[in-house]
Amino acid sequence: MIVLTSAKIRRDLREQLVTKYPDITFIFRESMKEAEGDLPEANILITYGEDLTTDLVEKAKQLKWIMVISAGVDKVPFDVIKRKNILVTNARGIHGVPMAEYTIHMMLQVIRQAKTLISNEQKKHWERKITMSELYGKTIGILGAGAIGQEIARLSKAFQMRTVGLNRSGKPVGHFDDIYSFDQLPSILKESDFVVSILPKTEETNDLLTYNEFKQMKNHAILINIGRGNVIKDGDLIDALNDGEIAHAVLDVFHEEPLPKEHPYWTMEQVTVTPHLSGISPEYQPRALNIFEKNLNEFLARGNQFKNVIDPERGY
Repeated sequence: MIVLTSAKIRRDLREQLVTKYPDITFIFRESMKEAEGDLPEANILITYGEDLTTDLVEKAKQLKWIMVISAGVDKVPFDVIKRKNILVTNARGIHGVPMAEYTIHMMLQVIRQAKTLISNEQKKHWERKITMSELYGKTIGILGAGAIGQEIARLSKAFQMRTVGLNRSGKPVGHFDDIYSFDQLPSILKESDFVVSILPKTEETNDLLTYNEFKQMKNHAILINIGRGNVIKDGDLIDALNDGEIAHAVLDVFHEEPLPKEHPYWTMEQVTVTPHLSGISPEYQPRALNIFEKNLNEFLARGNQFKNVIDPERGY
C-alpha cells in the first residue's frame, strides 16, 4: 500500500508514521507539483485539499481514499471523485481550540479597545476616557453550531454570556442556551451582541449576510467571520458599517485571498483584518494526523466506520 502526501508534513510526524506502519510505503512530498508523478501508484493521498484538480484525480488510477488535513473542502473536484467512488475524509473538529481562542481574543480586543490603546501607547498619549465594555451578560450568536461552534460557546460561558447557535436541524447542542434553524436566522441576528460565522462555503451560504441581515442586527453588534468569505456580501457590509447598522467586523476570511491591498477593509476603522490564521496552531498537524491514523486503521481493517466522511453530493 502506498500513502502519498502533497502536504508538507513535519519531520517528527513523518518518522512516527513510518515507525508505526512499517508495512506501508509513505511517500512524503511538499507540494502537488512534487507529488504529481507519484499519483498513478498512490492508494491514499494526504492533502490540504486546495491542490487537487479533475485531471490530477483522473491520473490517480489506484486512489481509494483522500484525507484532507483541513476542514475546508470547497476546492475538491467532487464530480470525478464521486464517479471514481473515492472516499474523502477531512480534519473537521481539529480547529476548535485555536479558533475558539481567536474568537474570544477578538471579542475582547474590540470591546476593550485594544487598537486604540496600542495606538495611544505608541504616541505616548495618556487617555482614560476610552469607552470600555464587558463580555459578561452579552449574547453571542454562532452561525454553525458544530465542533468549533461548541468550543466557542463553551469558552463564552466562562464569561457568563448567553449562547445561541444556528444549525441545519434546529436540534439542541451542548453549551448552547438556544439553537435556531436556518429559517430562523433573523431571530439570532436580532438577539446577538456578537455574531460569529463559522459556516462553510456552499451554494446555500453564498451571500447569506447582506445589508438586510446587517440591518436586523443591533447597531452595537460585532460581526466575526472565521468560516468562509462567500458568506458575506462585501459591498453590503461596507455600507452597513458606514451607515452605523453594526459597530465592527473582524474578518479572517475573504472572497479573494490574499486580500487585495486596494480593498476598503484595510483602511476602515470599523474593520479588523487578519490573514486567515484563526485556525493556525503548532498542534494543527498532530491533531489532523490523529484523525488520519484512526481512519487508516479502519481502512486497513476493511471497515466502514470512518470519521469525518465528506458527502460528495453536498460537498461537506
